[in-house]
Amino acid sequence: MNTTKEKVQSLLNQLPDDCSIEDIQYHLYVIEKVSRGLEAADIEGAIAEERLSK
Repeated sequence: MNTTKEKVQSLLNQLPDDCSIEDIQYHLYVIEKVSRGLEAADIEGAIAEERLSK
C-alpha cells in the first residue's frame, strides 16, 4: 500500500505545473473524502446502485 507521502507525490505528478495551492488542496480533500467513504462502505456496508434506481 502506498504511504501518504507517495499518494501526495503521485497527485502532484498528475497535476499541471501551473496549478494553484487551492487546486492541490481541493484534490487532497476529494481524495480524503472518497477514501473515508470507501472505508465506511466496507465497514458499514453499502446499498447497490441497482437498488437505488428502483
